[in-house]
Amino acid sequence: MTIQKIKNNNFILIALLAIINSSCGNAQPKMINRSHPSFTSNEAKYPMQLSDAEWKAKLTPEQYYILRQQGTESATTRRHDHFYEKGIYHSTASLQPLFSSETKFDSGTGWPSFYAPINTDAVRLIVDDTDGMRRVEVVDSKSGSHLGHVFDDGPKPTGQRYCMNSAALIFVPDGGKPPIASK
Repeated sequence: MTIQKIKNNNFILIALLAIINSSCGNAQPKMINRSHPSFTSNEAKYPMQLSDAEWKAKLTPEQYYILRQQGTESATTRRHDHFYEKGIYHSTASLQPLFSSETKFDSGTGWPSFYAPINTDAVRLIVDDTDGMRRVEVVDSKSGSHLGHVFDDGPKPTGQRYCMNSAALIFVPDGGKPPIASK
């Protein structure tokens, strides 16, 4: 291979990596204000306490990875990304309501995004310094389970983008019954 071809291939590889890293899991806009009412410490106690074995029995392997091990699903999952039925999104971990379809918007990231939770008590926010970056993690307020991250680059009226993992959410259409199980 010639040096020019190697340079061209490296340029293409770098461009592709830049596109992939601009996703929800790696975005790093300005961090939201820590005076936000939902901010909590990493040591916070949550009402729903299950053992690791109980979480594994309650959740699918993908749900367990995301909710309990702070994983991130592939943007190609898109289960709730381009989905706009009216209803409520519940936590897969605690089954509590988290987000309304009223606040859902297309962020272009590949993950379902909302500009506000259903109420300020539904989620807790924690500073997340993992993966060499500073972000704000969003967790379920009842179980402390990882849902995604929030950024200050969303639409009005809040300017926030709650970028959530689809596996962390259970959608219930308007008039539907709340979920009774995670799986």
